[in-house]
Amino acid sequence: MNIKTLIDEKKIENRIKEVAKQIENDYSNEEIVIICILKGAAFFATDLAKRINLPVTVDFMKVSSYEGTESTKKIDFKLDISTDISNKNVIIVEDIVDTGRTLTYLKDYLNSKNPKSLKICTMLDKKERREFDLNPEYVCFEIPDKFVIGYGLDYDEKYRNLPYIGYIE
Repeated sequence: MNIKTLIDEKKIENRIKEVAKQIENDYSNEEIVIICILKGAAFFATDLAKRINLPVTVDFMKVSSYEGTESTKKIDFKLDISTDISNKNVIIVEDIVDTGRTLTYLKDYLNSKNPKSLKICTMLDKKERREFDLNPEYVCFEIPDKFVIGYGLDYDEKYRNLPYIGYIE
Protein backbone atom coordinates (compact mmCIF):
# COMPACT_ATOMS: atom_id res chain seq x y z
CA MET A 1 0.00 0.00 0.00
CA ASN A 2 1.35 3.42 -0.97
CA ILE A 3 0.81 5.90 1.89
CA LYS A 4 1.56 9.57 1.24
CA THR A 5 2.05 12.08 4.07
CA LEU A 6 -0.67 14.71 4.28
CA ILE A 7 0.24 16.28 7.66
CA ASP A 8 3.54 15.49 9.35
CA GLU A 9 4.12 14.82 13.04
CA LYS A 10 5.64 18.24 13.81
CA LYS A 11 2.72 20.15 12.23
CA ILE A 12 0.27 18.04 14.26
CA GLU A 13 2.17 18.71 17.48
CA ASN A 14 2.40 22.47 16.88
CA ARG A 15 -1.26 22.82 15.91
CA ILE A 16 -2.45 20.88 18.98
CA LYS A 17 -0.49 23.30 21.19
CA GLU A 18 -2.21 26.24 19.45
CA VAL A 19 -5.68 24.73 19.86
CA ALA A 20 -4.97 23.92 23.54
CA LYS A 21 -4.05 27.59 24.11
CA GLN A 22 -7.25 28.68 22.35
CA ILE A 23 -9.30 26.41 24.65
CA GLU A 24 -7.46 27.75 27.72
CA ASN A 25 -8.26 31.31 26.66
CA ASP A 26 -11.93 30.49 26.02
CA TYR A 27 -12.37 28.74 29.39
CA SER A 28 -9.95 30.70 31.58
CA ASN A 29 -9.90 29.14 35.06
CA GLU A 30 -12.95 26.95 34.39
CA GLU A 31 -13.15 23.19 34.47
CA ILE A 32 -13.82 21.36 31.23
CA VAL A 33 -14.95 17.84 30.37
CA ILE A 34 -13.38 16.34 27.28
CA ILE A 35 -15.45 13.61 25.67
CA CYS A 36 -13.19 11.55 23.44
CA ILE A 37 -14.94 9.74 20.61
CA LEU A 38 -13.36 6.29 20.37
CA LYS A 39 -11.39 4.85 18.79
CA GLY A 40 -10.15 7.40 16.29
CA ALA A 41 -9.82 10.43 18.57
CA ALA A 42 -7.88 8.66 21.35
CA PHE A 43 -4.42 9.87 20.23
CA PHE A 44 -5.65 13.42 19.58
CA ALA A 45 -7.69 13.72 22.80
CA THR A 46 -4.75 12.47 24.88
CA ASP A 47 -2.27 14.89 23.34
CA LEU A 48 -4.74 17.79 23.55
CA ALA A 49 -5.69 17.15 27.19
CA LYS A 50 -2.02 17.02 28.22
CA ARG A 51 -1.51 20.52 26.81
CA ILE A 52 -4.55 22.23 28.35
CA ASN A 53 -3.53 24.00 31.54
CA LEU A 54 -6.96 23.86 33.22
CA PRO A 55 -8.80 21.29 35.33
CA VAL A 56 -9.77 18.61 32.77
CA THR A 57 -11.92 15.53 33.14
CA VAL A 58 -11.84 12.99 30.33
CA ASP A 59 -14.64 10.60 29.41
CA PHE A 60 -15.31 8.40 26.39
CA MET A 61 -18.03 7.58 23.91
CA LYS A 62 -17.93 5.06 21.13
CA VAL A 63 -20.14 5.35 18.09
CA SER A 64 -19.68 4.11 14.58
CA SER A 65 -21.01 5.12 11.20
CA TYR A 66 -18.40 3.50 8.93
CA GLU A 67 -17.64 0.08 7.54
CA GLY A 68 -14.24 0.04 5.85
CA THR A 69 -14.02 3.29 3.86
CA GLU A 70 -17.77 3.83 3.44
CA SER A 71 -20.31 5.56 5.66
CA THR A 72 -23.27 3.37 6.61
CA LYS A 73 -25.41 6.52 7.10
CA LYS A 74 -26.60 5.21 10.47
CA ILE A 75 -25.19 5.77 13.95
CA ASP A 76 -24.28 2.66 15.92
CA PHE A 77 -24.05 3.63 19.63
CA LYS A 78 -21.56 1.40 21.49
CA LEU A 79 -20.43 3.23 24.69
CA ASP A 80 -21.95 6.14 26.61
CA ILE A 81 -20.24 8.58 28.98
CA SER A 82 -20.23 7.86 32.71
CA THR A 83 -19.71 11.50 33.78
CA ASP A 84 -22.59 13.75 34.81
CA ILE A 85 -22.13 16.71 32.44
CA SER A 86 -25.04 18.84 33.63
CA ASN A 87 -23.90 22.45 34.08
CA LYS A 88 -20.36 21.61 32.90
CA ASN A 89 -18.28 22.90 29.99
CA VAL A 90 -18.05 20.02 27.55
CA ILE A 91 -15.83 19.64 24.50
CA ILE A 92 -16.45 16.72 22.17
CA VAL A 93 -13.09 15.65 20.74
CA GLU A 94 -13.32 13.90 17.38
CA ASP A 95 -10.72 12.73 14.88
CA ILE A 96 -12.51 13.86 11.72
CA VAL A 97 -15.69 15.61 10.65
CA ASP A 98 -16.95 14.93 7.17
CA THR A 99 -20.73 14.69 6.58
CA GLY A 100 -21.41 15.85 10.16
CA ARG A 101 -24.02 13.13 10.72
CA THR A 102 -22.34 11.50 13.74
CA LEU A 103 -21.50 14.76 15.50
CA THR A 104 -24.94 16.27 14.88
CA TYR A 105 -26.42 13.19 16.54
CA LEU A 106 -23.94 13.33 19.45
CA LYS A 107 -24.38 17.05 19.93
CA ASP A 108 -28.16 16.68 20.21
CA TYR A 109 -27.78 13.70 22.54
CA LEU A 110 -25.28 15.45 24.85
CA ASN A 111 -27.26 18.71 24.85
CA SER A 112 -30.15 16.69 26.33
CA LYS A 113 -27.90 16.18 29.39
CA ASN A 114 -27.90 19.97 30.03
CA PRO A 115 -24.22 20.96 29.85
CA LYS A 116 -23.28 24.56 30.64
CA SER A 117 -21.63 24.71 27.20
CA LEU A 118 -20.98 22.21 24.44
CA LYS A 119 -18.35 22.65 21.75
CA ILE A 120 -16.66 20.44 19.20
CA CYS A 121 -12.93 20.07 18.64
CA THR A 122 -11.72 18.05 15.67
CA MET A 123 -8.32 17.14 14.35
CA LEU A 124 -9.53 17.14 10.73
CA ASP A 125 -12.39 18.84 8.92
CA LYS A 126 -13.54 17.74 5.45
CA LYS A 127 -15.90 20.64 4.78
CA GLU A 128 -16.57 19.68 1.17
CA ARG A 129 -18.36 16.50 2.35
CA ARG A 130 -20.63 18.25 4.87
CA GLU A 131 -24.31 17.25 4.71
CA PHE A 132 -25.36 18.69 8.08
CA ASP A 133 -25.16 22.25 9.36
CA LEU A 134 -22.27 21.71 11.73
CA ASN A 135 -19.25 23.91 12.32
CA PRO A 136 -16.73 22.72 14.93
CA GLU A 137 -15.47 25.50 17.19
CA TYR A 138 -11.92 24.13 17.20
CA VAL A 139 -10.34 22.69 14.05
CA CYS A 140 -6.72 21.66 13.70
CA PHE A 141 -6.68 21.15 9.94
CA GLU A 142 -9.08 21.44 7.01
CA ILE A 143 -8.32 18.69 4.52
CA PRO A 144 -9.41 17.73 1.00
CA ASP A 145 -11.73 14.80 0.37
CA LYS A 146 -9.17 12.00 0.72
CA PHE A 147 -9.39 8.81 2.77
CA VAL A 148 -6.92 9.51 5.58
CA ILE A 149 -5.15 7.23 8.03
CA GLY A 150 -2.72 7.58 10.92
CA TYR A 151 -2.67 9.43 14.23
CA GLY A 152 -5.73 7.46 15.35
CA LEU A 153 -7.47 7.16 12.00
CA ASP A 154 -7.67 3.66 10.61
CA TYR A 155 -8.30 1.51 7.60
CA ASP A 156 -10.01 -1.64 8.91
CA GLU A 157 -8.39 -1.07 12.35
CA LYS A 158 -4.87 -0.75 10.93
CA TYR A 159 -2.52 2.27 10.64
CA ARG A 160 -3.86 4.14 13.73
CA ASN A 161 -0.33 4.10 15.16
CA LEU A 162 1.26 6.16 12.36
CA PRO A 163 2.65 9.34 13.98
CA TYR A 164 1.47 11.44 11.01
CA ILE A 165 -1.70 11.72 8.93
CA GLY A 166 -1.44 10.13 5.55
CA TYR A 167 -3.62 9.12 2.68
CA ILE A 168 -3.69 6.08 0.45
CA GLU A 169 -3.03 6.66 -3.23
